[in-house]
Amino acid sequence: MKKILFSVALLVLSMTAFTQVPAALQAKLDQQVRAIEPKVIEWRRHFHQYPELSNRETKTGAYLAEYLKGLGLEVTYPVAKTGVVALLKTGKPGPVIALRSDIDALPVTERNSLPFASKEKVTFNGQETGVMHACGHDSHMAMLMGVADILVKNKSELRGIIKFIFQPAEEGPPKGEEGGALLMIKEGVLENPKVDVIFGQHIWAAGRVGDVWYRPGGFMAAADQFTIRVKGRQAHGSAPWMGVDPIVISAQIITGLQTIISRQSELTKGAAVITVGRLHSGIRENIIPEESVMSGTIRTFDEGMRDRIHESIRTTATRIAESGGATAEVETLKLGSVTYNDLALTEKMIPSIQKAVGKDHAILCNAVTGAEDFADFQKVVPGLFFFTGGSAVDKDATKIADHHTPDFMLDEAAFITGVKTMLALTVDYMYMKK
Repeated sequence: MKKILFSVALLVLSMTAFTQVPAALQAKLDQQVRAIEPKVIEWRRHFHQYPELSNRETKTGAYLAEYLKGLGLEVTYPVAKTGVVALLKTGKPGPVIALRSDIDALPVTERNSLPFASKEKVTFNGQETGVMHACGHDSHMAMLMGVADILVKNKSELRGIIKFIFQPAEEGPPKGEEGGALLMIKEGVLENPKVDVIFGQHIWAAGRVGDVWYRPGGFMAAADQFTIRVKGRQAHGSAPWMGVDPIVISAQIITGLQTIISRQSELTKGAAVITVGRLHSGIRENIIPEESVMSGTIRTFDEGMRDRIHESIRTTATRIAESGGATAEVETLKLGSVTYNDLALTEKMIPSIQKAVGKDHAILCNAVTGAEDFADFQKVVPGLFFFTGGSAVDKDATKIADHHTPDFMLDEAAFITGVKTMLALTVDYMYMKK
């Protein structure tokens, strides 16, 4: 009962926190949000048509920098190789609020008939592929541009400083390179002026347009990588007993890895996933190759489970390889942390989300096993990350193409929700009682 009363008290306090926003300003913001929707759609289509991979977003960064300079903002470019940071200084005392969008695309060949579909081609990991905004980062940029436009128009009625962060390489920098949120932090993006709080969003293809999802605490998973190199002995495909087949052994390892989750992980502590996303071996159908290489991802929410899974992957792979007469070299790499929404900040800002989209459309959700390097910002300053629905209300969510796939698609009616929510969080936080 005490916990219930405490939660109610927090909610009541937070409900009164943003009532200081002048009614005239709020009405003006609402009108400007509706007016900027066509521009947001136009910007998103541009970015979608001309995507660029992580740490290669040179044209994207230049486009953003030019636009932000045109608004009269103080712009720093490039940051963390291809990123952009812009400051809106109101001239009045108040918080320093950071708003973040990622800007990179993926090595995915687009498969649809959109007039602004990507035609870009690159070589990635030695393979020819298309380039596509198959995760919605194009919409994130466009929505934050819309937020910047509106905030600049209302500068005289705002407080503090807004820092717009357009971050490269959220999907991870190329091997051997630095990048992403960690490099931005290293280069001082959260300093000068020191950021008090940071907000970010991600569009969700399977989520209904008009809805926003949030969760206090652990929201998205830690994301790690592993590579397993199985070394056998080459032989003719007609005489497998003359060699040691690394492909068969790799298949056994892949099956064995799944038992780490199903039989060795205490899943009551949190979800966990091991996925092999890449497997390469051999050059000809009648040759048993000498080597097989696989790589994949690990998703966890509990730090202890995270460490144990890393160790179990090493043990499982090496022992299975030994049992078949091969050897296995295992490399695991810790990458992104858990995207952790600050508890107090989330409680304060729930009413702002509800104000932006309506109580019925502000949805408390379960944790998800996707990952975001927004988590690195949250390790330095309090942050809140949320999802914005990107699918038409009449679509069957079970049939929506997933993120990172060639058929990924967004409903353009979704973008206005992201603008409204990010704007509400920013302005309400400025006017909150301290």
